[in-house]
Order: sequence, then C-alpha cells, then structure tokens
Amino acid sequence: MKSKKPHKRKLKRPGTAPGTLEFIGERRLNEPVLIRIRYNQQELLETKQPTGSDALTISPAYTTWFDLMGLHDVKIIEQIGLQFNIHPLVLEDILHTQQRPKFEEYGNDAFAVVQSLIYDTNTHELASEQIAIYFGENFIITFQENEDDTFKAVRERLEVASGRIRSRKSDYLAYALIDNIVDNYFEVLDRFEERMEELEIEITNNPTREIKENIYHLKFQMLAMRKAVMPLRDAVNKFSRCEGEAVDEGTGLYIRDLYDHVLRIADMTETYRDMLNGLIELYHSELSIRMNNVMQVLTVITTIFVPLTFIVGVYGMNFDNIPELHHKYSYFYLWGIMFAVGIALLFYFKKKKWI
Repeated sequence: MKSKKPHKRKLKRPGTAPGTLEFIGERRLNEPVLIRIRYNQQELLETKQPTGSDALTISPAYTTWFDLMGLHDVKIIEQIGLQFNIHPLVLEDILHTQQRPKFEEYGNDAFAVVQSLIYDTNTHELASEQIAIYFGENFIITFQENEDDTFKAVRERLEVASGRIRSRKSDYLAYALIDNIVDNYFEVLDRFEERMEELEIEITNNPTREIKENIYHLKFQMLAMRKAVMPLRDAVNKFSRCEGEAVDEGTGLYIRDLYDHVLRIADMTETYRDMLNGLIELYHSELSIRMNNVMQVLTVITTIFVPLTFIVGVYGMNFDNIPELHHKYSYFYLWGIMFAVGIALLFYFKKKKWI
C-alpha cells in the first residue's frame, strides 16, 4: 500500500508567541548543506562547511557568503541567528516558507525575502522556492529550500577577478542575487507566452473541453506568478530607498535599475493575465461559431425539406381521385420537381450568402 505524503502545514499554531522558531513548510532535503564563499579582489575561496558555529566565522579582509540549503533544522537557523545577532522575527520569517516578498532594515543589516520561480515546460507547472537573504557589513547569508543551484550565474560571475561583484561589498552581492531571480522571471514569462500561443492555435483548430481546462490551469499558474511579483515591487522599492548603512550609495543606482525590471515584469504579468482572459473568450467564441455553423447546416436542410415534405404529404393522402397518380410517369415527374425545388433553394441561399 502506498504511504501517504505528509501534510504540509502552512500556518503556525494559533497563540504562538511572535519570534517562536518553528519550521513551517515542506522538507526538501535530507540534511542541510552549508557552502561558504569568501572573496575579495585577489582571492575566491569556496568550501562546503559543516553546519556548526565554527563554520560561521567572518573576516574583515573578505566578503563572506554563507549559502544554506535546507531549512528544516531549526537548531541550525537558531545558531546562525545567535552568531550574527539576527532578530527572532527574521528567523521566524526564514522558517515560514510561505512569506510574501519583502525588504526590511535592522540597524546596519538588512533582510529580504524573494520567491524563485521555475516553469516546467513538460508538466506546465510553476514551481516556487522561498529565498531569504540577510546581509550586513562583510557578510551575506542566503537561505534556500532546495539544493538546486539557483545562483549559478552569480557564482560564475564571482570567478571573474575583475568582475564588479568582487570589488564591491555584500550589498551589491545581495542586489546581484535578487537580480538573478528577477531575470529568471523573464524566462518564466517567455514560457507562459509560448504556452498561450500553443493554446490559441489549439482553440482555433479544435476547442475541446481539455483545452478549456488547460487555460484555467495556466491562469492559476499566472495567479501564483502574480502573487510573487506584485509584493516584490514594494520590496525592491524599499531596497532602493534604504537609508541605513546596509546599502552603499553606489549600489543604489543598480537597485533602481532592478526596480525598473520588476515594474516591467509586473506590467507583463498583468498583460498576460488579460491575454488569458482573452483566450477564454476566444474559446467560447469558437464554440459559438461552430454551434452556429451546425445550426446553419441543420436550418438549410430543414428549409429544403419543408416544401418537399409538403409535396410528399399532398400526394401521400389516401384519396382515389388524384389524377396525377394515374399518369404513367408521375413518379419520375415528382422526383424531378422535388430535386428542382431543392437545387433552387440552394442557389437562393447561396445568392443571399446564407451558406
């Protein structure tokens, strides 16, 4: 017998005190993985660390990036919080994997939550992963649910010694990570557009019930995309207006450019949402057109057979004194008249452009 998948609780227990550390989400890894990357303009050191306090050391000579994958171990999150003096409410948000995208300042440190999205072209499902980013002077910590290399492009940029990331502080790395996630949004929207084009072609060819279900399914996925994008506008806007020491003035220019990208994505999301509504209308229009075509054919057939039925009805009456019935070729004359009536009606409908 198949074992049931454990229930994924999405809300904390009623009455729980604020700042209570409790993992709420889906366990996606057997064991957490911690990667430490230390870099400056001269060096880049990447190591897979044990999840202990000794692994959480930083040096003023480097910018240190701790990338934690797997959030189900509350003790590790608590340990990180103690090491970097992270507020319990931030730790609570990290462990609750259903957070809205947001950005908050905590003195000289800052905290951001972003939803990473991936569109599966085979199943047409939108997968999401919460990414939490906490950064301060000389350090940045990212909290991921999966072991997927979401930040592969950023890691590759770090390998270039002359790159901008290597010469800047942790706030620029935080910007680069969020920008990497936002760039993936454009790819997701491209997949949405391709899928909508496929559905449009299918609708015009044969609007089946399955296509209607696919449209509503895609609309549901677009709703999930919208929930990730719309709050992100406010979060990135707050990031660009950060007044504390967590963000350098030079980084603000890049964050404002990121904000423009988020606005573009938000506009595209709304546009595609309208396009999906248009696909639903197109589906119903195609059904109506096809139904009208069927009714038109049936009406033409009915109209042609009305006079023929009248003729057959007249000569089918049981009267003895119907002179035409005794004519030698009356049967063939009757067929000829009915055929001529049918042809004449067809020509008339064609002239009126009814068929």
